[in-house]
Amino acid sequence: MKTFLFQGDSITDANRDDDNLINSGLGCGYAFMLASEFDKKGNTEMNFINRGDSGDRITDVYARIKEDIINLKPDYMSILIGVNDVSHELTMNCGVITEKFRKIYRMLIDEIIESLPQIKIIILEPFVLKGTCTEKLWDDFNTEVRKRAEASKQIAEEYNFTFVPLQDKFDSLSSDGNVSYWSVDGIHPTQAGHAVIKDELMQALLSII
Repeated sequence: MKTFLFQGDSITDANRDDDNLINSGLGCGYAFMLASEFDKKGNTEMNFINRGDSGDRITDVYARIKEDIINLKPDYMSILIGVNDVSHELTMNCGVITEKFRKIYRMLIDEIIESLPQIKIIILEPFVLKGTCTEKLWDDFNTEVRKRAEASKQIAEEYNFTFVPLQDKFDSLSSDGNVSYWSVDGIHPTQAGHAVIKDELMQALLSII
């Protein structure tokens, strides 16, 4: 049986609970949705693990690399990270600037590949919408998250990984002004928003298995 690991921040975490037998610690977001749909379709046997951690920046994911990535020996992994690198800087002055974000991301990937040379990684694009958590500093949020998104895309291209764009998708879906249908606060998706991520990630996964 192959193993797929979801890695990221609160969007991936989605209130996961390792002791919850109902969703096997996958949370209530796109990770749980994808695993459920994947199993239902009977594509192939896959063990899904979620190690997204609320509040994480790229530096935090890197700090957890041994316990929450390498030791789990995944065959496939998705990473969705970047918005906290911006939000923590704008609200708490402890974010991660773009160049450091790119540097640590590369270090993370290099060490994963060194330990797990056969792993296939999918990089999801960090995204942001104008909502209750972002509207007061919207110009900064919009500019800086897009910088982390571009860095994520560049890294995917450098390592020949699958890249999943999300910003344009959410921009298009919310172009009618109904942002709250897709995002609770401009950062965290609603169930409809999680379903969008699930669909995009599922397409990417099916293309590499």
